[in-house]
Amino acid sequence: MNSLILFFSGRILLPLSIALSLWLLWRGHNAPGGGFIGGLVAAAGIAVHALARGPGVVGAILRLRPTTIAAVGVLLALASSLPGFVGGAPLLTHQWWISEGGFALGTTLLFDSGVYLAVAGSVLTFLVPYLDERRFPE
Repeated sequence: MNSLILFFSGRILLPLSIALSLWLLWRGHNAPGGGFIGGLVAAAGIAVHALARGPGVVGAILRLRPTTIAAVGVLLALASSLPGFVGGAPLLTHQWWISEGGFALGTTLLFDSGVYLAVAGSVLTFLVPYLDERRFPE
């Protein structure tokens, strides 16, 4: 697309959308939000940037194929179920690791991170082929 406004606004919106998506991910492991909406926001920011600059920019931003990112996300979400199970609790039982400084890290953040990657990778897998203007001439 040859829009000057979209070209420059995409450059600004990409880091803002990634920052917002990471904030939603971090906030969501203890409150509403989390990996799903964070992944959607990240994919939308990358899609707007790619719409202005072409679908090839997605590979430059991600360095991995979107399908690989989605697969890693699913594996990460599945891995979050194991600590409770190994400890004798039911599968997907929430576990906390609390440092001596009081910083708490739980398996919900690991699960939400997996969902974040799975959603962002899946959405980009579907969107990237449609961003190629050569497939749909004006």
